[in-house]
Amino acid sequence: MRLLLTSDTHLPRRARELPAPLLAALPEADVVVHAGDWVDVATLDLLESLSRRLIAVYGNNDGPDLRARLPEVARAELDGLRLGVIHETGPAQGREARCAARFPELDVLVFGHSHIPWDSTAPGGLRLLNPGSPTDRRRQPHCTYLTATAAQGRLTDVVLHRLPRRG
Repeated sequence: MRLLLTSDTHLPRRARELPAPLLAALPEADVVVHAGDWVDVATLDLLESLSRRLIAVYGNNDGPDLRARLPEVARAELDGLRLGVIHETGPAQGREARCAARFPELDVLVFGHSHIPWDSTAPGGLRLLNPGSPTDRRRQPHCTYLTATAAQGRLTDVVLHRLPRRG
């Protein structure tokens, strides 16, 4: 099962539109995961129309229209992989232990908020992934998103995709 993970799209504040490579990759994924901070409903509508399956949450910058359609925390089982999605996980220091305690039932937790790509594993095995942002790189060299494969309860082939700089 092919996964595409993204977060912090912040449209139209940080960019006018999603990058073409991300848009092209959406229909190729079996599941698209968005970890919040959409900002506009049009982006949610777009991802719903381009995705076979969308698992998504709202973020701290998302207003009532998005909060009415999305949960704060989402959970799904993908070919035996227990996946969770949330926008904020708090400070980087202590993140693994904090998330492992809060989500002991999960194999993978996808989060956003920082715009900084993250890939770590907590004691006990919880994998934490932040895909960064495809539209707002903040202090990072590139805007990013992730792809991965879920199969037989495992996550493999995790790839961080760096997007070209906007002109």
